[in-house]
Amino acid sequence: MTDAPEAAVSDDFHVFDTTLRDGAQREGINLTVADKLTLARHLDDYGVGFIEGGWPGANPRDTEFFQRARAELDLQHAQLVAFGATRKAGTRVEDDPQVAALLDSQAPVITLVAKSHLGHVELALRTTPEENLAMVRDTVAHLRSHGRRVFLDCEHFFDGYALDPAYAKQVVRTASDAGADVVVLCDTNGGMLPAQVTAVVRTVLADTGARLGIHAQDDTGCAVANTLAAVDAGATHVQCTANGYGERVGNSNLFPVVAALELKYGRQVLPPGKLTETTRISHAIAEVVNLTPSTHQPYVGVSAFAHKAGLHASAIKVDPDLYQHIDPALVGNTMRMLVSDMAGRASIELKGKELGIDLSDDRELVGRVVARVKERELAGYTYEAADASFELLLREEVSGKSLRYFTVESWRAIVEDRPDGTHANEATVKLWAKGERIVATAEGNGPVNALDRALRVALERIYPQLASMELVDYKVRILEGALGTGSITRVLVSTSDGRGEWSTVGVAENVIAASWQALDDAYAYGLLRAGVEPQA
Repeated sequence: MTDAPEAAVSDDFHVFDTTLRDGAQREGINLTVADKLTLARHLDDYGVGFIEGGWPGANPRDTEFFQRARAELDLQHAQLVAFGATRKAGTRVEDDPQVAALLDSQAPVITLVAKSHLGHVELALRTTPEENLAMVRDTVAHLRSHGRRVFLDCEHFFDGYALDPAYAKQVVRTASDAGADVVVLCDTNGGMLPAQVTAVVRTVLADTGARLGIHAQDDTGCAVANTLAAVDAGATHVQCTANGYGERVGNSNLFPVVAALELKYGRQVLPPGKLTETTRISHAIAEVVNLTPSTHQPYVGVSAFAHKAGLHASAIKVDPDLYQHIDPALVGNTMRMLVSDMAGRASIELKGKELGIDLSDDRELVGRVVARVKERELAGYTYEAADASFELLLREEVSGKSLRYFTVESWRAIVEDRPDGTHANEATVKLWAKGERIVATAEGNGPVNALDRALRVALERIYPQLASMELVDYKVRILEGALGTGSITRVLVSTSDGRGEWSTVGVAENVIAASWQALDDAYAYGLLRAGVEPQA
């Protein structure tokens, strides 16, 4: 672990990440020590200034993290931060084992949490306002005397300020006078609004002269806005979590905050060139914590720069900036054109351009594609979620021929209910490929899986490229209607070849038939992607 990496950005402004501690409190996240080490590397690669690793001494996993970090982490941009509390009431700071554990972590920076709300001092700590101030003073001074940089988190600060502003500000002054580099005002309950944050931060800054930071929870949906409001009022230290992970509804989201600071405020808070890593880092962290990335997250979501309406597409064809607040490449994302029954000519032309197909000089072809898309979406297909199926449709219209690699004679799937309560699933496909008639049968853990396996048995000898392809997601939706179990069914299938993923769609009154259509498209697109020539 590098104690003090060479600063790539000025210490005048701090980007402080607390994903490993506060973000880990999100429901559904359970990080191993190995996970935390991996996340720390990603965050350091992104270029944040501080990474809060956890609470050594209070949590064995966090104690182990700091031990392993010393040997296994070579941080290039960030400093590792240990989190803990001020000394206990009525205890000498030198005798407090939790404070000793903070020093034993060997983290160069320590964040202390302290009470700044009189109600919490009296009811939670069960001590006096004076003793609470002494706890802050003693602990900050003790850690500073051991060469540690100290940040102090004022828990429930905004609620405490509303109750007794004089005492809340006294906590800030005490910490700053004792040597805390930054005093962080925490909206622990997440109930503040931007105007309130601006007013309080501005007043506290003027009245105390302390360097202030902000820690915002998202219970009102305003954590990012509150963080930026605090910056507007003079805060120079922002605490965030990757993808907004955190307790209850989460924390201030690191990526929109950083993007806003760099692109809207013109303030460099990451090392040069790192902002373009925003989308990659966001998705990499989501993989580590095993949560699906939010498709609609600002800046980094796959839908952040996706355009569906024909009116938007017409404008974007003239100038992308007309319907985009930034160039998506600045944060490592891309613009996407969604094809749907709302699509007009401009949408199809831009989507074609995205796929490397120039349609600008063929109005008749574009009109034909638009009509076909609208007709099929009326029947239940959706192409905005199935780019591969749309690309097959488009390329077939452009080439005037089928892009298929086999011709199906018939298929069937059988589900056998056995007396012992188990089920057997078997499928048979009969097809023609490269002039050869093939019959193949396979079993699976469901009728669709059995069909998939039978299709592979039939074709892998002729098309060995199929061996690298696997289904990675399968979604079924019953479309609106009054037919009950006879309703129209839409199936979306996602397939991967190890280098990328694509999605295909099928629609039918029978879920198995809809699945077959999606499978047919999935393997046709995969073979096209692999450079295999379709059969004549």
